[in-house]
Amino acid sequence: MKNIFNQQKFIRKAAVFSSLFLAVLASNSCSDDFLDQPSYNNADADTVFDNLQTAEMFVLGCYRGLIPTEMFYQLGAGDTVVHSNEALNNSKYNIANYNYDAYTPFTVTGIYSAMYAVIERTNIAASKLSGMPASAKRDALMGEVKAIRAFCYYNLIRIYGDVPAVWEPLESLDPNDPNTFYPKRASRDVIYDRIVGDLQEAVATVPSLSQSGFGTTERLSKEGINALLARIALYAAGYSLRWELNTSNPGIVSRRGDINRVKELYQIADNACAAIINGGTKSLVQSQGGKSGFEALWFNFCRRNYGTVNSEMLWHIASYGQNTNSAFQVYAHPGSRGGVYGSRSAQQFMLPSYYLSFNSSDTRRDVSCTSYSIYFLDTGAASDTWVDVGTPYSAIMPGKFRLSWCVEPQAASDRNLNIPILRYADVLLMYAETQNYLNNGPTAAANAALMAVRTRAGIGSMPIPAGQNDFLQAIVQERKWEFAGEFNLRTDLIRTNSLTTEINATRQDMKDLTKRIGKYASIATYRLYKFHKNAQVYGDPFLALPYIDITSPAEIAAIQNVPTNPANYAAYQATLATIVTAHGVAYQAEDKWYPTQMFQAYTSTFNGNARKAVGFKAGFNTLQMGSSMYSKPFGYAENNGTYPSWIESDSDGLFFGFKPNKTELLPFAAASAGHPMIDNPNLTQLPGY
Repeated sequence: MKNIFNQQKFIRKAAVFSSLFLAVLASNSCSDDFLDQPSYNNADADTVFDNLQTAEMFVLGCYRGLIPTEMFYQLGAGDTVVHSNEALNNSKYNIANYNYDAYTPFTVTGIYSAMYAVIERTNIAASKLSGMPASAKRDALMGEVKAIRAFCYYNLIRIYGDVPAVWEPLESLDPNDPNTFYPKRASRDVIYDRIVGDLQEAVATVPSLSQSGFGTTERLSKEGINALLARIALYAAGYSLRWELNTSNPGIVSRRGDINRVKELYQIADNACAAIINGGTKSLVQSQGGKSGFEALWFNFCRRNYGTVNSEMLWHIASYGQNTNSAFQVYAHPGSRGGVYGSRSAQQFMLPSYYLSFNSSDTRRDVSCTSYSIYFLDTGAASDTWVDVGTPYSAIMPGKFRLSWCVEPQAASDRNLNIPILRYADVLLMYAETQNYLNNGPTAAANAALMAVRTRAGIGSMPIPAGQNDFLQAIVQERKWEFAGEFNLRTDLIRTNSLTTEINATRQDMKDLTKRIGKYASIATYRLYKFHKNAQVYGDPFLALPYIDITSPAEIAAIQNVPTNPANYAAYQATLATIVTAHGVAYQAEDKWYPTQMFQAYTSTFNGNARKAVGFKAGFNTLQMGSSMYSKPFGYAENNGTYPSWIESDSDGLFFGFKPNKTELLPFAAASAGHPMIDNPNLTQLPGY
């Protein structure tokens, strides 16, 4: 065994160097000063922790790897808001539809190894820091590193359920103990209680942002740790798929049996949120520069104007350029087909039932959802005019992190987007939730917290439910409107015991929408989009295409008469101008509008000819996104009296793989699929797989 540990020591030395090097990179998005730090290619853990300066660099290195590719790339959909539009049998499409097992490549495996790699680094840091002389700086670093470790365990539990618990560096463990190299699953409640305790200690030692001198919220401060404490405490108190450890008995979605501990955890979350709210240093970004508050938040976040958004952002992961860029939002933007932005494919889309769920006054819809894609007007040559082309309901794409808002990337594969983890709106909604639970119904403080989020969004006049359960459901819906595309909604729905209900409701909504029945009976089949040129510059503040929903039979008849002869285009545009002005919209001489049949395929004959009539030379162009949805009819009637297969089908329909009390958690990969069970034969599989 000594030889094994000698090898492990060599690996650890390599890991230490990697952590120190990556600390420089992770900090580069804040400042270039870290590039002046000395090289540590000969360092090991003992020398690194000789002084607080190098110890701090090691701690910074622990941030690296916190968001592995699969965290968002694979699990960024399936939350009844964002969905994958890739082809059947593609991993992201299957995971979005809860179709996974232990034996196929659809099983998420990388998160497990990535989280334990960070946990090992944090364990090294915690162990070594404990041997350094006590000081405020040492204690702050200890709190920071334990908070990073807590975030890792939180991710593991919400994806896999009960997982191995490792709290010491590998080298310090007994090599004769079988659990050292092949640890078994531990109770998630035990892990949660440990990391909640760690975070409570960290809150007392980590400085606030104003005291820290960090400059941005890319690093955890007291406020960020309080928010993380609240989130993890709510997960620890919430619902999850539970089963008896080391048995094959099926489990059910439930919360821990100790109701007193559940209440304690809610109180811990409540206190943590109250500390942030009452601290007075955090606030929601409000309207500025002609933008709504929500739009200003995300435009400036994409522009890396962190000084503008630090009031709301409590923690976001540094990601800049080729070296520190993650796969976050690789596909989540309106899509573009060449030009300045290059060909950027949007492989996620927003379910139209979600897009249509917003109140007409809600400013969040057009930020989170884009009903346009960027395309060239003619052949794609450098001299072409680029446009924001309107799309039907089946091609509405994510918009919070749109490429045109961002800083120009260093390379085609880069996004230069930091990864948002915690913000003040989340604190307000968590506080509303804890107040509602602890007081058996919403309090004045709960109502005020919810109202603050709604008022910023422009829907402050929306009635607030009075009953405990109704208020909780209002919070669930508010979280969907507020956090679309931020990749917590999927497990949030499990935590609040809402996933099955939301999936079933979304399935029905989508079927009703395709038929235009129920609450969608009066939905517009036709929409007039305004022709808009794209600026083709990074930082373009463009938000949304102006449009008019057309429901009048006479107007529909007029716009349906799309000419195919260019000689008739001007007369057709004059007809559209009359309709536009009839809806109270000013029509300028240079304006052009074109209709879209919102339930047909984007590439349908009508939609293609309508775009050609307004000047699109390639009216039947394809979008730069997965074709599974947009190239097929969305409407029931338009699809020859049947539902589109991606909405209603046993083999690939919406959430077709979802099985209550099974797919709320992902399995470990079996030996035939690779990692991690082949590496740890003592891991028991999730019952049901």
